[in-house]
Amino acid sequence: MQEFKHLSEHLYVYTFGEETDRPNLFYIKGKDYSVAIDAGNSKRHLDSFYNELTKHNLPLPEKTIISHWHWDHSFAIPYAQGKTISSVKTYEKLREVSKWEWTKEAMEKRLETKEDIPFCHEFIQKEYPDLNEIKVKLPGEYIDIDTIYDLGDIKVYLYPKDSTHSRDSIFVYLPSEEALIVQDADNVDFYHGEVYFQDKLKEMINFFESIDYKYHYLGHDERCTKEEALDYLRGYLL
Repeated sequence: MQEFKHLSEHLYVYTFGEETDRPNLFYIKGKDYSVAIDAGNSKRHLDSFYNELTKHNLPLPEKTIISHWHWDHSFAIPYAQGKTISSVKTYEKLREVSKWEWTKEAMEKRLETKEDIPFCHEFIQKEYPDLNEIKVKLPGEYIDIDTIYDLGDIKVYLYPKDSTHSRDSIFVYLPSEEALIVQDADNVDFYHGEVYFQDKLKEMINFFESIDYKYHYLGHDERCTKEEALDYLRGYLL
């Protein structure tokens, strides 16, 4: 069951849901304005998140950072409050996805061409019994360099980088919360063999080692510590 949790002074999460592959949606409360991490996989998902914010007397986010292009993190962009921001590569991939047709026949064809994968194919249909509800929209802004947002009493650092999971990840670093939000970025690449590519894995481990943080926040799981994450990832080095 999805829950809304207060994780630290400025950081909250609406927890993941396994039934239709809903990821954690994070919320960073600032004095001047607030930021969300990911829009979610549907309007229903995002509305549930916003309902929790309203219930806890928290303002809706003025900015929503899209961690990467995968459907479960981006398909609710059309319904997000304020500005949506992604990496340039996420923007480019979603521009491609926005041209896809959403019929069962078109979806089956994308499985044959390997544009999509069975895991996503299955859960998209669970979240969208009516495929006509799918409306892919591009983020309103995009970045291709490290970026800092000052929310008044907390700074949010965005690092657009390649990852083991996809080419277009944004890592979100909150020094004051001792937190790095990686979402799915440290997972395997499900579109290319479900493996850890060694060059990308080494680069990502070096990146994690270079940052001073304690809590490692994931997209579809509970948080772990930096050292737990590094120990796990180092176990896949050859």
